[in-house]
Amino acid sequence: PLDMRPMLGSDSAYFRDHPLMVPVEGVVPSALRDTYHEGRSGGRIHMATDILAMRGTPVLAAANGRIIKLATGGAGGITIYIADASGRFVEYYAHLMGYAPNVKEGLQVQEGDVIGFVGTTGNAPPNTPHLHFQVMRGDDNYWNGTPIDVRGWMTKQGRMRN
Repeated sequence: PLDMRPMLGSDSAYFRDHPLMVPVEGVVPSALRDTYHEGRSGGRIHMATDILAMRGTPVLAAANGRIIKLATGGAGGITIYIADASGRFVEYYAHLMGYAPNVKEGLQVQEGDVIGFVGTTGNAPPNTPHLHFQVMRGDDNYWNGTPIDVRGWMTKQGRMRN
């Protein structure tokens, strides 16, 4: 049986009080599709939201937080991990075409800050630029927390802060 990793009541309560911005410039919440439960190669479940946009579209911080890791290579390609301001959740941004200038580990970010640009690095289909966005409980190593489906809590349109 597949572990769909349901959201805990404490998660829902947190995101009800701290809704997320869609982390791609110009994308409205109603445009988001449920890609969380989709199957992937090797019998995996996606457990993330894919947000399609033109290559080079700014990727935005979904909430205030701190960049804890920049990583390249592997399935995610060019990626960013951000710990949210509460320290309870880690946001994972993948398949970027590159980082925004000034982006570095340890940087404090605010909702709407440009952190990178939509691309197809890693195992993304070359003709389908998108942001792979996943939120995990920070209950383990930052790259290996329990994923939760936050699509319903991305209630603010993606809009650059600066």
